[in-house]
Amino acid sequence: MDMSCPHQGMPRRRALAAATGLVTGAFLPASRAAASAPAQGPALAAAADYTNPVIWQDFADIDVIRVGGTYYASASTMHYSPGAPVLRSYDLVNWEIAGHSVPVLDFGAKYDLNGSRGYVRGIWASSLAYRPSNRTFYWLGQIDFARTYVYTATAVEGPWSRLTTISTPYYDAGLLVDSDDSLYVAYGNTTISVAKLSPDGRSQVRTQQVFTTPSSVGTLEGSRFYKINGQYYIFLTRPANGQYILKSSSGPFGPYTMRQVLLDLRGPIPGGGVPHQGGLVQTQSGAWYYMAFVDAYPGGRMPALAPVTWTPDGWPVVQLVNGAWGTSYPSPAVPTPPRQVTPMIGVDTFDSTTLAPRWEWNHNPDNTKWSVGNGLTLRTATVTNDLYWARNTLTHRIQGPTSTATVRLDHSAMRDGDRAGLALLRDSSAWIGVKRDGGRTRVVMVNGLTMDGNWNTTGTGTEVASAPVSGNPIWLRASADIRPGAARPGTFSYSTDGTNFTRLGPAFSLGNDWRFFMGYRFALFNHATQALGGAVRVTRFELSTP
Repeated sequence: MDMSCPHQGMPRRRALAAATGLVTGAFLPASRAAASAPAQGPALAAAADYTNPVIWQDFADIDVIRVGGTYYASASTMHYSPGAPVLRSYDLVNWEIAGHSVPVLDFGAKYDLNGSRGYVRGIWASSLAYRPSNRTFYWLGQIDFARTYVYTATAVEGPWSRLTTISTPYYDAGLLVDSDDSLYVAYGNTTISVAKLSPDGRSQVRTQQVFTTPSSVGTLEGSRFYKINGQYYIFLTRPANGQYILKSSSGPFGPYTMRQVLLDLRGPIPGGGVPHQGGLVQTQSGAWYYMAFVDAYPGGRMPALAPVTWTPDGWPVVQLVNGAWGTSYPSPAVPTPPRQVTPMIGVDTFDSTTLAPRWEWNHNPDNTKWSVGNGLTLRTATVTNDLYWARNTLTHRIQGPTSTATVRLDHSAMRDGDRAGLALLRDSSAWIGVKRDGGRTRVVMVNGLTMDGNWNTTGTGTEVASAPVSGNPIWLRASADIRPGAARPGTFSYSTDGTNFTRLGPAFSLGNDWRFFMGYRFALFNHATQALGGAVRVTRFELSTP
């Protein structure tokens, strides 16, 4: 495995094979499964079926837990800031973004786009846990193979603060709060180790290798650590097409025996990959579920949910529909949610004193150059002709399978050389926006923004269409098709009245290669090419689906 890129281990052709319907099967027979849930009491309401993916947005490397009647999940965010979003749900099906465990990527100048860049670094597979003894949430993850960071909060909305750094980099870690309140971490790639932390969680007391993956299996990583009915389990992924589990009856340090959970299983998203690398969670009624992600580029990695039962000898079995991960299952029987979760799509007018947690910056922002309250004001923070070097680019995940972002942009305070607009952002990008040059203002469509495999810029963009702009504001629109299995189109249009939109430029092909890991995002940007001092104001952003 190239350790410079997370989860690259096994060839992705296995995911492609799964997408074409190849199943080399590997679930334990359902006939051996034991019933997983007691009879539902009157307080539990079985809703209609749910459909996978349960979230059609990019949330990968999921760790999922339940605290009381609330479910929480964390995900990878690489170079986006704030990092490590915490999702919240009351039924495992409907989710909202509640906050971020890592408020700022203060791990070096590259995360500030200061002399170097942190693309495809930062927040990889990490772990979220809750410790009842002090009523505290813990986030744990390694950065740049250098060290491990632990953050804590008493509420997932924050504030989150750094508890400690640990010199051992716990790669793809799973944090376990044991029944005696001890803290353990399972981690590693192929060689799996377990560490015990000090009672305050600030240091490592002991670490020990507990398992070496057989060569016949290949790579295992993505640890999730559980204690279930007195047994210790380490849930591991074989990227990007399998899931395995280790079980110990002798304590957290093993010895462990291994069993395959799934391999090359057909997933619930047409054209997508094999569900893998997620976590197990138990409902209040005792039922178990596995929340995994599905490689589904160009949009990213989408969470999918399936029920799990257990064999009499204590091994999990994912329940299939016609030999595949189901596109739908009966919804979990849970108490009536206390409220509806906040939708992940809709309108944002930026009238709060803080950004909603749906937003993440491309690298850390310069906080002196933006504000919210009366719309989103983006003052130019970088002089560059390369959007990939521009600070204060604000991103939003794309909603699948297709969605449209529309922004209302006040460009009256732009200066000569400024570029502002709405992008489809990834390692191959395009945008629609406003160029101010020589006192003239034009709306343009630009494509050809590209990176190589080391995430260095290879193309800063080519203007392929333009029109003169009269009046202010202007409405910019980007529509994206992120159904996996092929390159998909993104289109751009603009309006001077907010009602009648004019298409601008050719369709842009959204690449579906997996190696950037993060999927395409809508991105709001404003950067200078001559001198700082200009600004734009976004007074409305709307993400809509057909």
